[in-house]
Amino acid sequence: MADEKITIDDVARALGISKTTVSRAISGKGRVGDDTKTRVMNYIKEHNYRPNVAARALAKQRTYNIGVVWPDDYNAVDLPFFQRCITGMNEVTSHYGYDIVITMIGIDDYSGLKRLVENNKVDGIILTRTLVKDRAANYLKNCGIPFVVIGSIDDPDIVSIDNDNFGACRELTSILIAKGLKRMAIIGGSTGHVITNTRFKGFMTAFEEAGIKVDKSLIYLDVENKAKVGSILKELMNLSVDGVICMDDSLAGELISRCRDEHIMIPDDLRIASFYNSTILDSAMPSVTSLNFNDRNLGAVAAKSLLDMIDGKEVENQMLNSYEVILKESTK
Repeated sequence: MADEKITIDDVARALGISKTTVSRAISGKGRVGDDTKTRVMNYIKEHNYRPNVAARALAKQRTYNIGVVWPDDYNAVDLPFFQRCITGMNEVTSHYGYDIVITMIGIDDYSGLKRLVENNKVDGIILTRTLVKDRAANYLKNCGIPFVVIGSIDDPDIVSIDNDNFGACRELTSILIAKGLKRMAIIGGSTGHVITNTRFKGFMTAFEEAGIKVDKSLIYLDVENKAKVGSILKELMNLSVDGVICMDDSLAGELISRCRDEHIMIPDDLRIASFYNSTILDSAMPSVTSLNFNDRNLGAVAAKSLLDMIDGKEVENQMLNSYEVILKESTK
């Protein structure tokens, strides 16, 4: 019988006690004598008993699922980040007997998220991106379901787990300034995303601390069209810049490609760095100065925080400092 799946009925019959007694011994709830509890625990250990997940969920009013929300406007270059986060989350959730349900939402359409919550499909939610006007986060807050966000958010009542993007971006920018790059341009994506504003703040703070004024004509934000990167490059080559910092690996990769098309040599004609690194830049020539973050750990910490919240524990915001500044050929 050790290799077969056994039930509470089987345990009760084998030990000559009621199913209720077996259930109480396993759950630790209700009055059960120490000797009886020991007999039950020894028996189920010997016979490799595993509680039925559906029955356990019903007893605790849990689904043993957590929802993970991806933005529906993600593209191929975003996948490495989400994949590493999910890997970290799964390592934690599987240990606690939980599964992950993934849904996607848009800036204005979070119907998929609402289905998970309103149909009681999950015990909690992880949002993998924060927005300046975050309707999904506000919806979850109003619902009262346990949830955490990956990224920073301007709401003290919402638990956020984030890498120290501000500190990392400030540090990389400061290093480049110290290397003599005092006239740098910056190219970033949507200012509707909190991460864009955080990275920009780190960039600007580094210049403020160095006592250098940033030329506003060298700031390019809300760049979400690849064709726009080409036109920006042409402008920059006429503005005598020391270098360019791209806010992510996608923009950095596109800028390098445009430089190749225009026969602009890196780093001789233009120095380039990125505030984020992934496999997208692994094959870049030359190798790109960038920031490396431990996204796997970020996902794991977010998942553990959510599970603690589901269990009724106090959970606080966490800012993770697990990043590296990697100086490579592109800024020499």
